Amino acid sequence: KKNNTIISLLKNVLKEYSHNFSSISSVLTCDVIMLQAKKGKKGPGEKGKGVGKGAGRMNGHHQENGMENVMLFEVVRLGKSAMQSVVDDWIESYKYDRDVALLDLINFFIQCSGCKGVVTGEMFRNMQNSEIIRKMTEEFDEDSGDYPLTMAGPQWKKFKSSFCEFIGVLVRQCQYSIIYDEYMMDTVISLLTGLSDSQVRAFRHTSTLAAMKLMTALVNVALNLSINMDNTQRQYEAERNKMIGKRANDRLELLLQKRKELQENQDEIENMMNAIFKGVFVHRYRDAIAEIRAICIEEIGVWMKMYSDAFLNDSYLKYVGWTMHDKQGEVRLKCLTALQGLYYNRELNAKLELFTSRFKDRIVSMTLDKEYDVAVQAIKLLTLVLHSSDEVLTAEDCESVYHLVYSAHRPVAVAAGEFLFKKLFSHRDPEDDSMPKRRGRQSVNANLIKTTVFFFLESELHEHAAYLVDSMWDCAGEILKDWECMISLLLDEPLPGEEALTDRQETALIEIVLCTIRQAAECHPPVGRGTGKRVLTAKEKKTQLDDRTRMTELFAISLPALLAKYSVDAEKVTNLLQLPQFFDLEIYTTGRLEKHLDSLLRQIREIVEKHTDTDVLEACSKTYHSLCNEEFTIFNRVDIARSQLLDEQVDKFNRLLEDFLQEGEDPDEDDAYQVLSTLKRITAFHNAHDLSKWDLFTSNYKLLNTGIENGDMPEQIVIHALQCTHYVILWSLAKVSEGTSKKEDMLTLRKQMRAFCLMCQRYLTSVNTAVKEQAFTILCDLLLIFSHQIISGGREALEPLVYTPDESLQSDLLNFILDHVFIDQDEDSNSTDGQQDDEAGKIEALHKRRNLLAAYCKLIIYNVVEINTGADIFKQYMRYYNDYGDIIKETMSKTRQIDKIQCAKTLILSLQQLFNEMLSDLGPSFDRSSSAFCGIKELARRFSLTFGLDQLKTREAIAMLHKDGIEFAFKEPNPQGEGHPPLNLAFLDILSEFSSKLMRQDKRTVHMYLERFMTFQMALQREDCWLPLISYRNSLQAGGDDDTMSVVSGISSRGSSVRSKKAKPATGKRKLPEGKTESSSSSSEVWMSREQSMQTPIMMPSPHLTSTIMREPKRLRPEESYMGVYTMTPDHRRGTGLMEDDEEPIVEDVMMSSEGRIEDLNEGMDFDTMDIDLPPSKNRRERSELKPDFFDPASIMDESVLGVPMF
Repeated sequence: KKNNTIISLLKNVLKEYSHNFSSISSVLTCDVIMLQAKKGKKGPGEKGKGVGKGAGRMNGHHQENGMENVMLFEVVRLGKSAMQSVVDDWIESYKYDRDVALLDLINFFIQCSGCKGVVTGEMFRNMQNSEIIRKMTEEFDEDSGDYPLTMAGPQWKKFKSSFCEFIGVLVRQCQYSIIYDEYMMDTVISLLTGLSDSQVRAFRHTSTLAAMKLMTALVNVALNLSINMDNTQRQYEAERNKMIGKRANDRLELLLQKRKELQENQDEIENMMNAIFKGVFVHRYRDAIAEIRAICIEEIGVWMKMYSDAFLNDSYLKYVGWTMHDKQGEVRLKCLTALQGLYYNRELNAKLELFTSRFKDRIVSMTLDKEYDVAVQAIKLLTLVLHSSDEVLTAEDCESVYHLVYSAHRPVAVAAGEFLFKKLFSHRDPEDDSMPKRRGRQSVNANLIKTTVFFFLESELHEHAAYLVDSMWDCAGEILKDWECMISLLLDEPLPGEEALTDRQETALIEIVLCTIRQAAECHPPVGRGTGKRVLTAKEKKTQLDDRTRMTELFAISLPALLAKYSVDAEKVTNLLQLPQFFDLEIYTTGRLEKHLDSLLRQIREIVEKHTDTDVLEACSKTYHSLCNEEFTIFNRVDIARSQLLDEQVDKFNRLLEDFLQEGEDPDEDDAYQVLSTLKRITAFHNAHDLSKWDLFTSNYKLLNTGIENGDMPEQIVIHALQCTHYVILWSLAKVSEGTSKKEDMLTLRKQMRAFCLMCQRYLTSVNTAVKEQAFTILCDLLLIFSHQIISGGREALEPLVYTPDESLQSDLLNFILDHVFIDQDEDSNSTDGQQDDEAGKIEALHKRRNLLAAYCKLIIYNVVEINTGADIFKQYMRYYNDYGDIIKETMSKTRQIDKIQCAKTLILSLQQLFNEMLSDLGPSFDRSSSAFCGIKELARRFSLTFGLDQLKTREAIAMLHKDGIEFAFKEPNPQGEGHPPLNLAFLDILSEFSSKLMRQDKRTVHMYLERFMTFQMALQREDCWLPLISYRNSLQAGGDDDTMSVVSGISSRGSSVRSKKAKPATGKRKLPEGKTESSSSSSEVWMSREQSMQTPIMMPSPHLTSTIMREPKRLRPEESYMGVYTMTPDHRRGTGLMEDDEEPIVEDVMMSSEGRIEDLNEGMDFDTMDIDLPPSKNRRERSELKPDFFDPASIMDESVLGVPMF
C-alpha cells in the first residue's frame, strides 16, 4: 500500500516538474532514499533508543536534511494525492517511532512557513521551543517577503486548501487514540503557539492558520464526543430503568465505563481548545496583519455555527462584534459572513438577541461602508435579521437601507432591493394563496405594484425609477413583469370601494412600466450602474425573447388606448411613446395586429399636431424611427404615414413663413407662435430623419438673415432655425460621405456650410444670450466636424469641405468664452432666466457654462484653433479652479501631448498676460507681497507641477519656457535709466518656480542665456528691487541641492541628493540629442544647444543641502505619527460579556509583543478568567503534563528575538 502511494506521488511530481530536470532529479533522489529507509526499518524491540543516531526508519543523512518532511510538504503543495493515505502513512510512522514522526511534522510546519532551516533530532531533543524558533528565525530568508501562503502562481494556487485539509484529516484520523496520548497534541500546540507569537510574519501567518484549523477540527471532535455522550447516557438510563430481572448489570458497567472514558476524552479536548484559544486566538485576532485577523474571525464563526451549545454565547460573540470596527474591509467582511451563518439558522435566534441589540447599530452603519463588498454583506445580514424577526429593526434602520436601492453600485442596490422586497412585499395574506388566480387589477400583484409606486414617490428620487426597477429585478421580477396588471390599473375603472390612482401616481406607474419594459428587452443595468453589456446565456436569451413577445402582444393592443387617455399630459405621453422602441415589430404581422398599428400611428399624428413640447416631439420622432425599419413588412405602412405627416408640416411652415416675412407688415404674436410651433416639429423630426428632399436650408437661411437685418426676430424661432439648419448640413455631409452623391452636391454643401458658419458668427454678437450660446455651440461642432481631420481614414475626397477658421472667427469665439464662461455666479442672470437665486438653477447654469468651455477646449485640443489662444483659458486656472479646473487641466495635458514646446510657450504667455494686467492695475512700483502677484506665482507653481517628474521628456519645453520668460523680463527697460531694474524684472520671481524642472546641465545653459541680458552693474546690485534677479540666478546655480527644490521632484531626487553628498566632481555633462536639436521646428531652439557647446568649467562639489527633503525627519506629534491611527482609547472596561456600556473596538491593530500583553487590550478583556466550557462535561480536570513553556509566552520569545524585523 505504501509503495503504491509513493508511486502515485512520483507520477504527480513528474507531471509537475516535467519542464525542470534538476527538480525531477532532486525529488527522485528523495523518493529513492524514502524507499530505502522504509526497507531498512528497525524492529519493534529497538524503538525509542535514539532519534539522531543515524539508524532506524531514516538514516542520519535523511533526518538531518529533513527529507521525510520534504515529501510531506511536496504532497501538500501539489495537492494531487489522496490526503487520507498520506496521513495514514504518517500515523503508521508515528506509531512506530513518535519522536521521528513528530520531527517530520515540525519540519513540515517550518517549511510551510517558507523557512529553509531544518529542525534536527538533537535540536528537538535538547532545545526548548523558544530556542528552536529563534534558531529557525536566524535561518529565515530575509531577502524575500514571500512564503507559500502568499506566493502566486499555479503551483501555489491550492496550497492553502491542501494545507488546511491536511490538518483536518490529521485530527480526524487521530481522534480515537493518538490525540489523547498527551504527547503529539501537546507538542504541536506548543510549537504553533510559539510560532504564532513570532515577529516573522510568515511564521505568524502560517502557524495561526494551522492553529485555527486545528481548533476547528478539535471542535468537530468535541461535538462528536458530546453526541456520543448523549447517546451513551440515554442507553444507560434506558437500561437502568428496566426491571431488575431484565436489567443487564454487565451492560450497565460497560456503559458507565464508556461514559467515563468519553468524559475524560472531552476534558482532554477542552484543555487543548483552551490552550489554542488563549495562546493563539486572543492575541492574533488583533494582529497587525489583516489576513491573520480575518483567519481568526472566520474560524470563530465556524466554531459558533458548528457547536453552538458551547461557543454561541456572549463570551465569543463579543470578538466578532468588536472586530466589526476593524480598519480593514477584509476583516469586517469576515465578521459579517460569520454572522450570516448564525442568523441563517432560526433556531439560534434566541442566543443572538443580546448581541443583536448590542451591535445592531454598527451593522446598520456598515451598509454605508466604503468597501462595497462589506456594504453588500451588511445588507444581506440585515435581511436575515429581518427574516428572523420583524421587531428587531426600527423604521429608521429600515429607511437607511431603503435608499440604497438607488445606489450606483449594482451589488449594493440589488442587496437593498432584496431587503426592501422582504420588508414590504413578502407579507401576503394566506387567503390570497388559497384563492384562484385573478388577472388585471384584481390580481394579487395589484397591491404590490401600488406599494412600489408609493415607495417610489415617497423616496423623492423620481428621476431614478430605472435604478429602483433594476435593484428589485432579481427578487421581484414576477411582480415587475406583470404588465397586464399595470395596464389594468391605468385603463380600467377602480373596483367598488377601491381608491383610484392619483395623477401623480399614474405618472410614476407609467415611468415604472417604461423602465420594466426596457430592463426586460435590454437585459442589462441602466446607464451609470454596471460595466456595460455582458454576454447573455442561452436561458437568459430565451427569457428575453419570451418577454419581448409578451410585452409586444400586450402593449401593441393597449398602447393606442393609453395614448388616447393621456394625450394631453406631456410627461405621460413622452414615456408611453418610448415603448415601441423595445417591441418585436414582427409580431404586428404574425399576430395580425395591423389595425392596432394604424391606431397607434393615428394617435402619434394627433400628438404631434397637439403638442409643441420638445421632449414629446423628439419621442414621436424616435418612435417613427423605430417603426420605420426596412427589415419588417410594416415599413411601407409606417413610411407612408410619416411622409404624409412631414409633407403637411413642411408645407405649412413654408406658407406661414412667407406670410411672416412679408415686408411692411409687423408680425403678430399668433403668426410667430404658428411659425415656432411648426419649426419645432420639423426640427425634432429632422434630428432622426433625413428631410433633404424638402429644401429646408433656403427657408431657414432666409429666416435667419431676416433676423440679423431686422433684429426683432423672436428668440426661440432663431434658436430652432439655427438647430434645423445645423441638421440640414449634417444630413448633407452624411449623404456626401457615402460616396454616391454628385460633385455638385459637395459644392452645394461647401457653399451652404460656409454661409451658415458666417451666419452663426454674426449671431455671436446678438443681444440675446440664449441665441449666442446656440450659435457658439453649433459653430464649435461644425468647426470640429469640418476640420482637417475630416479627410482621415481614406476620405481624401472630402478635402474641399475642410474649413479653417480665420483670425476674426477665432477672436469672436474666444471673446464669447471670456464674456460668458469666466464670470461670477451672480453675474449669470440672463442664462438662468431669473432663477439665479435657486440652487438648482445655479447648478444648471454652471453645467451649461462647462459645456461651452469644453466645446471650445476641444477646438484647441484638435488643433482647430491656434494653441496660443489657450493662454486666455489657462490663466483662469486658479481663479475658477472649482468650476472648470478639471477641464482646463485636461486641456493642458492634451496640448502638451500635441506639442510640448508650444504648450510651454502658451503657459508662459498666460503668466505674462496676467503680469501685464497686474502692472496696468497696480503700476510698476507694486508690492511683491500683494495678493495679485502671489496669485500669479501660485499659478506658476501649479503649472510647474503639471510637467511631472520626468525631466528628460520635458527638457526642451522647460528650457524654451525659461527663454521666453527671460526675454519678457528684460523686454521693457526702465525709463529712469540703466541703474534701475527693467519694468518686468519681477517676472523672474515667477519664472523661478520652473527652475526645479530644469536638468542640471540646462540650468547652466539658461544661466548663461540670462547673463546675455545682464550688465555688469546688474550683477553687483543688492537692493530689494533686484531681489527677483538674485533669487532667479540662485535657482539656476548648478548644484545637487537644486534638484530637490521642487516639491514634486523632492521625493524622486532623494537618491541623487544622497549621491551628491559624496562630493564627486562632475567629469561630464549630458547634452541634448543632436537629432532633436536638428529636427526642431523652431529656429529659436538652437540657442540652447549652442550654449551647451561652450566650454564650461568643471562643476564644484555640491554644497551642503538646504532642502528639507534630506534633513532629519521632523518629529511628529503623537496624533500625526503612523501609529497615531492605532492609538489606544483610555476607557477600557473589564468583563467578558456583552453587558458593558460600550463595545471594545479594535483600536490597536498592531501585533502585541509578549512583554506588553499585561498592559494591552487583554486587560480590558480579562482573558485569563475565561475557559472553553463544553456543556455536557462535569468535574473538569487540568493536565500538568504539558510542556513547561506552553503557557509562558515570555519563554517563547526573549529580547533577542523581539528585535527581528517583521516581514
